[in-house]
Amino acid sequence: EEMALLARAIEVTDQALEEVSSTMGPGVTEREVAWELEKAMRERGADGLAFDIIVGAGPNGALPHHLADDTVIGEGQPVVIDMGAKYDGYCADLTRTIIVGEPDDKLRLVYQTVLDAQLAAEEMVEAEMTGAEADAIARDIIAEAGYGDNFGHSLGHGVGLAVHEYPRVGPNADDILEDGMVFTIEPGIYLSDWGGVRIEDIVLMENGRARVISQAPKMSVA
Repeated sequence: EEMALLARAIEVTDQALEEVSSTMGPGVTEREVAWELEKAMRERGADGLAFDIIVGAGPNGALPHHLADDTVIGEGQPVVIDMGAKYDGYCADLTRTIIVGEPDDKLRLVYQTVLDAQLAAEEMVEAEMTGAEADAIARDIIAEAGYGDNFGHSLGHGVGLAVHEYPRVGPNADDILEDGMVFTIEPGIYLSDWGGVRIEDIVLMENGRARVISQAPKMSVA
């Protein structure tokens, strides 16, 4: 029953982001995007927001917890969107980095590095790992690409009735990951005066592996 409610919160969040991101363009403000996301989630049945929506365009994306303001989104900028619906008491948590326009080579490289780290963690995380061992899967890939000092938060956290709960999934976490646990996988790279890239899914540990529940599209990088 809990997973059904959580899955509905995640579905509402995924659908809202897909709808709003498809209409984003240069010239709109972060605050306008956040409002459209909130409306889209509520129209799909959300009881409210799991947390204040984060929209970080360009350099604001280098601040992992930047709240949407009147910054105008520019052409070719990465826009970090972190959002979640609350549905019947259960919280979703989703991050995507949307590119408005054509990404340059640096953005392609940073995005691909984060995506590689996230997909590797989702594939390789196993039950009985510690949170630190899971974190290291993604962190090592980012470090090998030369951005180890630019990933300044944990790989993830538990989510359910609270948007941040156990288990802890970070470099110093000794929590053991077990079947039935729900947590996020959200590596990121943040570069001051440039911007950031973060990609986040919610996963369920099931039959010893991580099953990805979030289904919002991710950007493909050619």
